[in-house]
Amino acid sequence: MHSVLWGNDLLTWSIAASIAIATCVLLYGVKVLVVRRLEKFAAHTATWLDDLTIRVLSATHPLFILLMGLYAGSHWLTLPAKNTTLMSHLAIATLLLQVARWGDVAVHGWLHFYRTRRAGQDAAAATSTAALGFVARTVIWAVIILMILDNFGVNITTLVASLGIGGVAVALAMQNILGDLFSSLSIVLDKPFVVGDFITVDDLAGNVEYVGLKTTRIRGLGGEQIVFSNSDLLQSRIRNYKRMQTRRIVFGIGVTYETSKQQLRAIPGILREVVEAQPQVKFDRAHFKSYGASSLDFEVVYIVQSPDYSVYMDVQQAMNFALFDRFEEEGIEFAYPTQTLHLANPEIRLVRERPEPELKLASRP
Repeated sequence: MHSVLWGNDLLTWSIAASIAIATCVLLYGVKVLVVRRLEKFAAHTATWLDDLTIRVLSATHPLFILLMGLYAGSHWLTLPAKNTTLMSHLAIATLLLQVARWGDVAVHGWLHFYRTRRAGQDAAAATSTAALGFVARTVIWAVIILMILDNFGVNITTLVASLGIGGVAVALAMQNILGDLFSSLSIVLDKPFVVGDFITVDDLAGNVEYVGLKTTRIRGLGGEQIVFSNSDLLQSRIRNYKRMQTRRIVFGIGVTYETSKQQLRAIPGILREVVEAQPQVKFDRAHFKSYGASSLDFEVVYIVQSPDYSVYMDVQQAMNFALFDRFEEEGIEFAYPTQTLHLANPEIRLVRERPEPELKLASRP
């Protein structure tokens, strides 16, 4: 019995099906074989490239293997030109979608390995991966979609031009969102701060918790979460205390005007001795600065060789104790707000005179 289906007999269909099955088995076998060999190889290496390759190859979708097998078997069949062209377009579209999936997995895997490898050295890894991953994936899928449309005969030149005009309109309508997006990229590339840094923005301070595409979140000193838009954040004055290497400290003290000339001249030396006696501290200067309203003012400048605020406070506390002891030994008194009233003539006495009452006698006639 000689049966014909869509212009091909059963033998031809059997051969085409065999080719399709063989192609599927071959592609799947190659995938499994290569992945297993790479897994054995990766177990003895420290590089992340082989691990990334395994991730990419493991992302090969079974539907892609099936469609490639059907496309290979269709070449044995005698099909109308229209159907042959359609099969060719579908095969190319399937291949492009699989390439997009490979690219997406490759970007995700690379960013994951980059974040893991640099997490202990560069805290910016957590900041940059989100934005870079979003941009890279968007570009990959946009290019693949345009290629698929071009494969099916769509005039992408006109489409791209239309998208450009529409993009301008969308950009005008989404200025704030796009501004925050580009500000996020600026934060990622320029890295004025990263997750974990302690920063102050105007009069707000806290640790950076998250840098997103639109907002940056900071955990305030009071425990509250402070949310900034990325555009507003970059337009503000940011102080990043995490990147301090040293602390320059300026503090002043005042002594009373009753301090003698010898004591006054000895104070800068006392201040220098006290500062230089502290560990992790570099003395800069100590001077008799000015005549205050109720004190003789001195200014001291020193540099703490550590960015840790606790270290600075420990040093300042030790210096305060030492200065108190030294001034007590030298008989120098710390000043405090006082006012002295000087009278021009202290002998003047105020006397209040009271007039005596008049005595009037009435006379009788």
